Amino acid sequence: MPLPSASGMEQSSANCCRIDHRMDFQQGLIATIHDYGLGKLDLPDFRRQLRQRPTSLLIPCLMEEFSRPALGLIREVLAELSGLEELVIALSAETSDDVAAAEAFFSDMPFPVRVHWTNGPAVAESLQSLQTLGLNVTGPPGKGWAVWQGLGVACRNAEIVGLFDADIRTFSPAYPQRMLRPLLDPSLGVAYVKAFYSRLSLETQSLHGRATRLFVGPLLTSLEQIFGPMPYLRYLQSFRYPLAGEFAFTRDLAMNLRIPSDWGLEIGLLSEVYRHVAPRRIAQVDLGLFDHKHKTLGNAPSEGLQRMAGEIFATVLRGLMEHEGRMLSPDQIPTLEVLFRRVGEDRVQQFGLDSAINRLPYNRHSEELAVQSFATLLRPKVEDLMAAPVAHQLPSWSRLLCCTERLQADLAEAGQKRNITAAPNRTPRRHHHRPLMACPPRRPATAA
Repeated sequence: MPLPSASGMEQSSANCCRIDHRMDFQQGLIATIHDYGLGKLDLPDFRRQLRQRPTSLLIPCLMEEFSRPALGLIREVLAELSGLEELVIALSAETSDDVAAAEAFFSDMPFPVRVHWTNGPAVAESLQSLQTLGLNVTGPPGKGWAVWQGLGVACRNAEIVGLFDADIRTFSPAYPQRMLRPLLDPSLGVAYVKAFYSRLSLETQSLHGRATRLFVGPLLTSLEQIFGPMPYLRYLQSFRYPLAGEFAFTRDLAMNLRIPSDWGLEIGLLSEVYRHVAPRRIAQVDLGLFDHKHKTLGNAPSEGLQRMAGEIFATVLRGLMEHEGRMLSPDQIPTLEVLFRRVGEDRVQQFGLDSAINRLPYNRHSEELAVQSFATLLRPKVEDLMAAPVAHQLPSWSRLLCCTERLQADLAEAGQKRNITAAPNRTPRRHHHRPLMACPPRRPATAA
């Protein structure tokens, strides 16, 4: 399973479309940490801060990510963070051989690395046993389930936990530094930090992030016009990229959050944070240019971005029910459909103008089709929600520890068991062996 290196072509692509960020200095309900382009990164000081307040990073990861260059780039950047408490890889893999290869890939980092096998047989057995207590935490498999397990493991030792996806192609030293620094200084009073960024394709240099631009934005605007100003809607609208999968929080907060187990994960976590934390303790930070894997729109409501949008919509409506006691009535659905299309079409025109002046390619027709596809999801999703209003959420770790105090330790131990060999006549690679991956040679970490 060879891993191609982060190619020079990709690096030059990143450079050629990198935006020199000079964001505005405006603030709102949520504190915004802008990138003014003036300050310089201070790696030695960042390492010192990491040593003073134990901090772990969590990366939920599919085994297929090891065949792509993004994970190699992430490893290269993180190898400089010698003060990190632990790196937790919440890995979904088919065999113990795959897990051993992942461990070898991260074998000589300057901090402990724990590869937690989220769908391993020992983990399955451990979680299955909780059903006798009336707890269903055996899935469904996906990012939410991996994040839930990873948080339980990471929060054993860390005071701060940051989360990054494994497919970020533009990962840079600024990402962990800018996202974690607000939490490393307790005097700042921050409990939760969420990233925002410019979603641009490295290859086409065109706008991406359609689920945020063409669905979530128009949806929140339309709901505000129907219901009027509401604190919860204002809160969601305050985030510049509400679907960003990169965030960090204190252990106290992470341990008290229920974790959505579908594509509503990011919005659902914002809803949970809203429930537990005052807005003044929340910040969002500009990470600049950002690119990762792109989803297709899909040919049916159960595919691609259409499925994602449908589950996000249900999560937003459940948040309104929980926090505002409001729900769309049947006679409001036509209004939502009409409003959403109009607002969506306005956004398409705005993004077209933005792209034109920035000399970015823009396919207005495909953007209009995306808005139309998203609009057709609204009515059936409301009907589905009325039939089943309660979502499956994985319980908070604070709640679980009330049932069984050893669950965190037991899960961490189970995630390390490698007693199953997937195929006969194969010997798992030992941890000190480098897997058969064409990864770039890593520079040794520089001492602080």
